[in-house]
Amino acid sequence: MFKRLALVVAISTLAGCVTTEERNFHQETLSAIHGTESKISQRLTNLELQSSNQVDYIDSLENEVSSLKQQIHLLNQRSYQRSLPQESNSAQSLQQLAAADPVPANKVILGQVERVSIDSIKQKFDARVDTGAATSSLDATDIEEFERNGKDWVKFHLAGRAKTSTEKDSRPEEKSNWIEAPVLRYVKIRQASTADTERRAVVELWISVGKIRERTEFTLADRSHMSHPILLGREFLRDIALVDVSKEFIQSTTK
Repeated sequence: MFKRLALVVAISTLAGCVTTEERNFHQETLSAIHGTESKISQRLTNLELQSSNQVDYIDSLENEVSSLKQQIHLLNQRSYQRSLPQESNSAQSLQQLAAADPVPANKVILGQVERVSIDSIKQKFDARVDTGAATSSLDATDIEEFERNGKDWVKFHLAGRAKTSTEKDSRPEEKSNWIEAPVLRYVKIRQASTADTERRAVVELWISVGKIRERTEFTLADRSHMSHPILLGREFLRDIALVDVSKEFIQSTTK
């Protein structure tokens, strides 16, 4: 009797050990499965992130390609305009330009020099129109920075003077009235004669060129070594005008 009881106890103990081992093995298996699922999920997240970054990069490349195409078009147009023969008959010259690259109905033709009126001071100045320059700039002198209503402002004079067809270049230059405007931002400009950079303010002014009236950004630069106190760049011309470099004052009068 005692032997039978001992045998039953031994079998029960052995069965309990087997059950515990099976439970532990099952738990380890579940843990391994959960760990694998977690790794797979993390991997999928990383792949989705990489895919999103690649899509953004492709979009940026497409934007750069579009911008380069626009620049190439402008360069081709400028090259063609420079290759046009200098015709004494202005109508024939314009016909040649129109035949090569018809002017859209919503765009006007500007000469390489135009008369610009600055609305805030009601004064006019000659401006160089240059598709080779991205931004517009002013020959600002006597620049004074100040604060108004908690924001950075600047006031300055515009060097140079507006000339009429009867005025001589030998007449002394006049300074404009004071121009005041809020500062949009500051940029650093590297001068051609030195490696040093200068911090220059960028302002926004209303200007008029013939029938064109636009709010335009200008960098307050040193243009004392240039022929004109104002430079109008591509940002001003965009979507509104083309340039005929063989002519001057197409949209403005010098009288």
